[in-house]
Amino acid sequence: MKSKTIYVCSKCDYQYPKLLGRCPQCGAYGSFVEETFEPESEISADSPKKSRRRAALSDARAVKINDTEAEECARVGTGYPELDRVLGGGLVSGSVVLLSGEPGIGKSTILLQICDVLAKSLRVLYVSGEESAGQLRLRASRLSVNADELYIYTGTDVDKIISECDKIKPDVLVADSVQTLYSELSSSTQGSVSQVRECAQQLSSLAKARGISVILVGHVNKEGGIAGPKVLEHMVDAVLYFEGERHQNFRIIRAVKNRYGATNEIGVFEMTDSGLIEVENPSAMLISGRPRGVSGSSTVCCMEGTRPIIAEIQALTVKTVFPSPKRTADGFDYGRLYLLIAVLEKRLSMKFYDLDVYLNVIGGLRLDEPACDLAVALALISAAKDVPVPPDLVVAGEIGLAGEVRGVSNIDIRVREAARLGFSRMAIPRRGATPKEIPDGIEIVPVRSVYELIPLLEKASQDKSKI
Repeated sequence: MKSKTIYVCSKCDYQYPKLLGRCPQCGAYGSFVEETFEPESEISADSPKKSRRRAALSDARAVKINDTEAEECARVGTGYPELDRVLGGGLVSGSVVLLSGEPGIGKSTILLQICDVLAKSLRVLYVSGEESAGQLRLRASRLSVNADELYIYTGTDVDKIISECDKIKPDVLVADSVQTLYSELSSSTQGSVSQVRECAQQLSSLAKARGISVILVGHVNKEGGIAGPKVLEHMVDAVLYFEGERHQNFRIIRAVKNRYGATNEIGVFEMTDSGLIEVENPSAMLISGRPRGVSGSSTVCCMEGTRPIIAEIQALTVKTVFPSPKRTADGFDYGRLYLLIAVLEKRLSMKFYDLDVYLNVIGGLRLDEPACDLAVALALISAAKDVPVPPDLVVAGEIGLAGEVRGVSNIDIRVREAARLGFSRMAIPRRGATPKEIPDGIEIVPVRSVYELIPLLEKASQDKSKI
């Protein structure tokens, strides 16, 4: 029988015999990709590959939840506390972790460093579908990787990879990358939606059946999401994003999904000639080059998972020469910036309609917490009025449409982090939780609304000892 061509949505796996501009199931535009499938009758139902996949499910049966004993998750430290924090304490036996990021960001580098640490006590198999054994050895020499129990395999056939696992019996399996693998159970081309789904499914079944910790490397598409079907993120236990600019030294690993730990945790690394090294104090790193006496710069204490981070937000306003002013936000939500500008125009009668506004979060950090609203508003007011924000002031608070400053969570942790880094004042919402214990050397400034931000700047500009 002849093969048939269908079109598959890369977002939700919806299939249709013709090309569509918009997916009728998930509503995504331009998400359909062409794939060629062999009829099911061409693949024998008794083939050893299908038999092996059925065998993984043959012993499954329904049991009462009260008759099931809870199992403790056995964790293995990666040797990097920053990464262990993101994973929730380390790699869990039998888990599947998906690590994605831009090309050249350092995914393969950090994985080879992790394998070197793990291979000192465990057996590790590193599968590369993109590099030869000689290239891997060259990079390993540069990173001083020389563990005896680290095995490398350069191939892309999933069935052969599973056969190697049967021979070596590794404790950890790294596949770099899942988009380069293929399975004969799917007749579509390598890297297609169905191939990525099938390969990830087989490796996930391998991890659950034999207790192997699997780390998959995923490519990203032009929109910044993980290439392949969206179901890939649902199949794995943890999804980590490797963020940062290639021309900068700092890298951030962020957990957006974790079945064994908190989500939205981050780990901060620095790229050096000898590989990636941890940044133990990211707050000090992010504000190390903060300018003094310059308008438009404010600091905020935000929460990244369970960790408080002091970040610097910079705003710049210039007179526009065009009928429509420009708005640019790097590291902050673009729509949220428009909302805060509208609040300042309405409540404080400030004029931004003839100003170009540029907003930037220093260090490549992305801030999506509502508690950053107060710092963004303070930076915008400072830039528009050309009045510097006091360098000893850090803020945290959410702003509503009426201009009110709403309470935020984890206020005690934020205050302690601000005091640890030497800030002497912290502006927090008057409403909501108050610190149970105020550390020595820091003053709490309660703020009720955005109307109190301008007097705060004016008072600071008059107090020369605090600028």
